[in-house]
Amino acid sequence: MLLFVQFLINGILVGGIYALIALSIVLIYKSTRVFNFAIGEMMAIGAFILYTFLATVKFSLWIALPMTVISTLIIGFFIERLALRPLIGQPILIAIMATIALSLIFKGIVFFAWGSPIICYPERILPGEATMVGKLFLSNELICTFLITISVFISMSLFFRFIKTGLFMRATAEGHDLAQASGINVERIFAVSWAIAAMIAAFGGIMLGIRFGIGIGTLPLVAIKAFPAVLFGGLESVLGAVIGGLIVGILESFVGGYIDPKFSEITPYIILLLILLFRPEGLFGLKRIERI
Repeated sequence: MLLFVQFLINGILVGGIYALIALSIVLIYKSTRVFNFAIGEMMAIGAFILYTFLATVKFSLWIALPMTVISTLIIGFFIERLALRPLIGQPILIAIMATIALSLIFKGIVFFAWGSPIICYPERILPGEATMVGKLFLSNELICTFLITISVFISMSLFFRFIKTGLFMRATAEGHDLAQASGINVERIFAVSWAIAAMIAAFGGIMLGIRFGIGIGTLPLVAIKAFPAVLFGGLESVLGAVIGGLIVGILESFVGGYIDPKFSEITPYIILLLILLFRPEGLFGLKRIERI
């Protein structure tokens, strides 16, 4: 029973990282209908930017972190403005292919600017010691990451419910033409969506960088595990992204603990295949029916 609880808690805490990445993907899809395949590289760039502010510029963490947030917001704006906005009105497949091209471009930028070795932050960002609750082992890093995920989730929920821009993003997600006819500046909403998503992706990259090290080869691979979480929860649901991330993390933890740690690496993709086969719209997604 103790092992069961330990695996459950570990799965929830690791699932918080997947949920954070899934939130970034859902945010873009919710407003633009584009599935962002460059999420892993965006995470890596955010993590490397923080590393540069800390290790090269020698900023303190309290200055480096806000500077990283501002930098990633600007990057998100430029991604939408230069790469995605010219594709408005084109088939969605073209925009999706553009995100794949962006992922390769970002990978090249990272190789050019920071190289390929896995590096670590020069100072401790989150408390690394473990907390013992009875006989349970809890990672302080994962606890902090989970709390950050919950904070971002609550912020996004309030944003979509009460903030004018968030309401406009929800309206845009229902239909670009209808939103434009209602006086909503769709292009501006797209830019805001990409900016916020880039910032959230940066947080995800930083959290993974703290845990696994910063590398252009490692972070995108972990980011792929968020895809089953997104599809499980539903591409349009912020709540679904969080729940999907937690479930993927829990199942991965149980499989790794009770069967084989190596088998846990493919668990998210088995989940992905099953979701696509039996419920492609996800747990909280909308099943759209088109009538001819």
